[in-house]
Amino acid sequence: MKITQFTDFSIRLLIYLSRHRDRVVTVREVAEYYGISAEHLKKIVRSLADLGHVQTVRGKHGGLRLGREPRDIQLGHLFRQQENLALLPCHEPCDTCPIVECKLRSLVDDALAAFLAVFDGKTLADVV
Repeated sequence: MKITQFTDFSIRLLIYLSRHRDRVVTVREVAEYYGISAEHLKKIVRSLADLGHVQTVRGKHGGLRLGREPRDIQLGHLFRQQENLALLPCHEPCDTCPIVECKLRSLVDDALAAFLAVFDGKTLADVV
C-alpha cells in the first residue's frame, strides 16, 4: 500500500499547524516550507476544513490554524477519511471479479486492517 500525496501532505499540514499554534499561517508559507504546490495544498486545506481539522481565517491577516487539539485528531480516522482504501478492484462497488471463493480479498482485508490498527488509537499529538 502506498499512501497518496494527498494524505501525506494532509498529515504534514496538520503537523505544521500544530507546531505553529501561536499564530495564523498562510498556504503559501506551508507550501514553500514543504516544497509543494500551493494549489494542491489548497485542495487539502478545503478537505481538512470540511472535516473540522483546519480552521480558515479570512481577511488581511487571514490564513490557517488548527481546528482541533492535536490529541483530538485520530490518525486512523484521518486515513479512512483521506485515502481510497479500496486496494483491489473487488473492493469497489462495481466488482466484476470472476474468481469464485477468492482468498486474496480476505488477505488484503487483513493486511489493511493491520495497517490501520497501527494508526488507530494514535493521534496527531503522537507525531508532533
